[in-house]
Amino acid sequence: MSWLRKDPVVGRWIIVSRDRPRRPEDYVFEEPPDDVTPAECPLCAGNESKTPPEISAFRPEGSPPNSKGWWTRTIPSKFPVLSVEGSLEREGKGIYDWMNGTGAHELIIESPDHAVRLEELPESQVEKVLWAYRDRILDLERDQRLRSVLIFKNQGWMAGSTVNHPHSQIIATPVIPRLAKEKLDGAKSYYDYKERCIFCDIIRQEISDPERVIEETKHFLVIVPFAPRFPFEIQIFPKHHHCSYVDISKEEIMDFARTLRSTLRRLGTTLRNPPYNYMLYTAPNRLPRRGHWHTLNEDYHWHLEIIPRITRIAGFEWGSGFYINPTPPELAAKYLREARP
Repeated sequence: MSWLRKDPVVGRWIIVSRDRPRRPEDYVFEEPPDDVTPAECPLCAGNESKTPPEISAFRPEGSPPNSKGWWTRTIPSKFPVLSVEGSLEREGKGIYDWMNGTGAHELIIESPDHAVRLEELPESQVEKVLWAYRDRILDLERDQRLRSVLIFKNQGWMAGSTVNHPHSQIIATPVIPRLAKEKLDGAKSYYDYKERCIFCDIIRQEISDPERVIEETKHFLVIVPFAPRFPFEIQIFPKHHHCSYVDISKEEIMDFARTLRSTLRRLGTTLRNPPYNYMLYTAPNRLPRRGHWHTLNEDYHWHLEIIPRITRIAGFEWGSGFYINPTPPELAAKYLREARP
């Protein structure tokens, strides 16, 4: 018999298969070969003229912008889904509302080397990527038009990547996306009732009963959530409460780099380097405004979610909002714990 499990933050129900759980070797995926050479790839070192001018970069002191020698580069997307120019100009027609597509869309190029995965980079390089995330959130939050910043990574064609060069993306929006708002609303509702952060309570409970814990470090806890939508879904939480990623310390960044790298390597060992997405959920822009969450600093907790793209969403999921997970999270956590990072 299957389980029905409820996500304690957003209230979403999922179905977990118990009778014939799928093991890592039961998942099959096929990625197309990379037919782009480093000479053709616009994100590779030496091809800086093929991208828009860089916004920022980690490079040796004295190295000129938009030239070789960098470690990471942040550039505007060549094909942005939202544009930083212009005003919002909100309008309505009857029951329908619209505004201009104002926002920001950027790429963080994680390495000058082509076709490596983030988890294959040295820890020092991953640290630079994580610092770039913080710097760009801080800068984008200075724009009062922007309410929310989402950093995400698409690894592999099945995860939505169109360029096989290691990179993350940043999209800043003038409204708070629905999934982010569900988390914010769920966290605030829990805090209003218990005057505690729900994510801190999750961390305490998972540490006390560690069957879903993959790894615990000085500053971070890595778990398979109680009600995961997808098999081998992973969450990484800072153990010290911060609502926003921009409040992360240098020591935490170093530990986060080690933790993220080792978690992705465990996932790669367990599932033979699957395509995946990850998303960094942080507090919305905290500039005072109407509708601002007054307890945001206390009730929200930034975190990162990793979703291996090894199953497909079908009609039942689309039609009902239920997700069917064929691998119980306790079993997934066991496989990931046993994998060598």
